Amino acid sequence: MEAKKGDKMKNFRRDNILFSLCGLNCGLCVMHLGNHCPGCGGGEHHSCAIARCGLEHNSIEYCFQCNDYPCTKYENIDQYDSFITHRNQLKDIQKVKEIGIDAYTKEQVEKVEILKCLLEKYNAGRQKSFFCLAVNLLDIKDIRAIMKHLTSNSDVNYLPIKDKAAYAVSQFQSSADKQGIQLKLNKKPRARMG
Repeated sequence: MEAKKGDKMKNFRRDNILFSLCGLNCGLCVMHLGNHCPGCGGGEHHSCAIARCGLEHNSIEYCFQCNDYPCTKYENIDQYDSFITHRNQLKDIQKVKEIGIDAYTKEQVEKVEILKCLLEKYNAGRQKSFFCLAVNLLDIKDIRAIMKHLTSNSDVNYLPIKDKAAYAVSQFQSSADKQGIQLKLNKKPRARMG
């Protein structure tokens, strides 16, 4: 008897749930932070064509380890975002190949800790997606500089949370603008009916 697609996904387990099989930074995702997703291969998982493909290819840890990478599944993969940005997917895979997964994971752990700090101290209730996107897309050295500025600026630390959040957002937005990085999810246009 043939196994159902969902049954096959129950066997999908990976060691690194912060960086997905296909190159997403799961640790910086609003769904992962909200405990709505365990991360790529971290437990009960929704159906994913790339994860199924990974299982069929001897449960590789990352797609770039496959002899067929990059395959047709990677055509335009970074063109649109879901609830997490896909824009740096191919770039991040290349970075992992260059610096190694241990160094990349160390950076991701640092970014996750920075993101948690931002959400704890600079979130007035509406900045979660923005901070996830900013920490995902900006380089770690730029993020460190912004965090150093925020934490050492005593005037900011005594502001009401709404003003503190607005100031933090302005710092990330300014850094992104200087680099031509758009801190807004690039959603796929919906097809019109009729």
